[in-house]
Amino acid sequence: MSASSAVIQKEAGDRLYSTNQLAEDAGVTARTVRFYEGRGLLQPQLAGSTRVYTHSDRARLQIILRGKRLGFSLDEIQEYLELYDADAEHISQVLHIRHKARERADDLRAKLKDIEVSLKKLEQIEQDAIQNLKSKGVDPDSPAPSIRLKHQNKKQK
Repeated sequence: MSASSAVIQKEAGDRLYSTNQLAEDAGVTARTVRFYEGRGLLQPQLAGSTRVYTHSDRARLQIILRGKRLGFSLDEIQEYLELYDADAEHISQVLHIRHKARERADDLRAKLKDIEVSLKKLEQIEQDAIQNLKSKGVDPDSPAPSIRLKHQNKKQK
């Protein structure tokens, strides 16, 4: 066993992760881990010249990735992590995440409503087009002919 792997393995309960190990464990690239480190979201220790991450850093990375999947900004995730570090009981953190989750859910509901309205409009346009084509004796399911626009014809001349 090399000296660096001895440092990284230490004890089972105190496991340390290299950048690559942490990235692989989380299913991201080492570049992603370093990006979050650069943003101050992760703060590795140094074992010689090797960055090492603790179990706590691993948990922080999971929180970061979960927050990103849910659509939170890195600034919002940073606020959440700062509350986690500052409040041993995590009451402020839980209140904060509840508020942010409600905001995000409301935003997604509004977007969903916009999408539903857009879908209805598009479906109506499609139905209008089908009726128009049928009234002209055209099979609406036939392939569309290649149509050249006037400005394309001018460019070719």
